Amino acid sequence: MGLLRKFFSNTGKPEGVMGKIVVAMMNKVHAGIAAWGFSHLDLQGNEQVLDCGCGGGANVAVFLRMVDEGHVTGLDYSTVSVEKAREVNSAAIAAGRCSIVQGNVQELPFDNGGFDVVTAFETVYFWPELPRCFGEMHRVLKPGGVFMITNEASGRTKSHEKWQKIVDNMSVYTGEELEKLLTGAGFARVVIDEDLEHDRLNVRAYKD
Repeated sequence: MGLLRKFFSNTGKPEGVMGKIVVAMMNKVHAGIAAWGFSHLDLQGNEQVLDCGCGGGANVAVFLRMVDEGHVTGLDYSTVSVEKAREVNSAAIAAGRCSIVQGNVQELPFDNGGFDVVTAFETVYFWPELPRCFGEMHRVLKPGGVFMITNEASGRTKSHEKWQKIVDNMSVYTGEELEKLLTGAGFARVVIDEDLEHDRLNVRAYKD
């Protein structure tokens, strides 16, 4: 159990050799939940996008195909994740269409109102001080922008409890819990979509 706990706890902040394995694994394993999340976005193709907790950069690569006239920024606080995301998206970075930044969601290294879309795929479980983090998401969004959370845990079933036993510092939230925090952070409207059959949750928060 010790090795198993160490492996899965590395998903929060991948580090070292094990972290490189975890990041590569997450790029593949999370593809299904990510695709479901992407289906909730209606993009024009010229958006400025920020993916927080970008991990190995797989979702950044998808966004680059969706916003072929826009720009995509990935942010992660793991050095291993940032290195992998830059490797995966090296061509787009060279072309000036993509940036991968190491940083913290509690204090985003971006100016106010720079993004049309901000996303968080399978990552808010590990964010400390959610009110502060969500305030940062609100700050960097343009008026009319959307912050989208996609989780493979609805908070309504008991399936996530097994993960909380082996993944350190993991918190699972219901849509209503996230909605309360998001409105408290200044978002004007929150839309919740649940797929309880597959135990997944999508929350979209819109800025006036």
